[in-house]
Amino acid sequence: MKRICAITMARNDNFYLEKWISYYGEQLGEENLYIFLDGKDQILPKNAGKANITLCEHKEEEMTKGDRTRIAFLNEKSAELLKTYDLVIGGDADEYLVVDPKTNLSLKEYLSKIKIKNSVSGLGLDVGHNLKEEKPINPEVPYLSQRKYALLDSQYTKPGVKARDIRWGAGFHRTKNHNYKIDKNLYLFHFGSFDNDMFMERIKDKEKINAGWSKHLEQRYRTIRLANEGNAKDGDKFLPIARFLQTIIRHPFAWLRPYMYYWKLVVTIPERFKESV
Repeated sequence: MKRICAITMARNDNFYLEKWISYYGEQLGEENLYIFLDGKDQILPKNAGKANITLCEHKEEEMTKGDRTRIAFLNEKSAELLKTYDLVIGGDADEYLVVDPKTNLSLKEYLSKIKIKNSVSGLGLDVGHNLKEEKPINPEVPYLSQRKYALLDSQYTKPGVKARDIRWGAGFHRTKNHNYKIDKNLYLFHFGSFDNDMFMERIKDKEKINAGWSKHLEQRYRTIRLANEGNAKDGDKFLPIARFLQTIIRHPFAWLRPYMYYWKLVVTIPERFKESV
């Protein structure tokens, strides 16, 4: 089995961070989790367990500059970890890399089985909230047992697993000077827009407003809006199509990132994922 760890950085995000620890702790072992809390004032997650947690000095920076500062920091930390580990999984606290349950393998087993030269991506699914059909999220119950719909969003098809000291771009959206490969059995579930009430509270966050996040967060609300339009396609049919399109279509201003142009494709999440996260 390969030696695999996961790394993230978070600020005022313990709701997601506790789930991140729970999920990746089960998949990889808590001792293989590396969490950098952005600020000496941060409260440790309740389920920190054996996770390696470091409190860092917080810098007040505009959104774009802050993203670049964070990814530069995490690139350095992941380079250090690759001296000990075979693979490093990087991502935000509200993102979870999931192997298709039909493989009957854990994430560690699957990543140990496949060949990864530089990096590998999971197909990105931005989970939404259908207000007519779904209740507010219950954190004590698996997330995907409470949500049916996701936007197939290429910006979440991230090369989050790397096997060599290559550099992630801001937000883990690409690796610099290296192509991406979307694995047929890996999915990156993003939960930043999966609860309407939580989302509305987030856009009121004064710290994020001051850092210039307002427009970005308003754009992300589209996932909730699209999940309520009633045009969802069958996931099992359209997931392979999206993977194919994102493999051959590149972002016009970022050639090493996948793209789906203006196709806002919402799918039903296959039932077999219900207990995954």
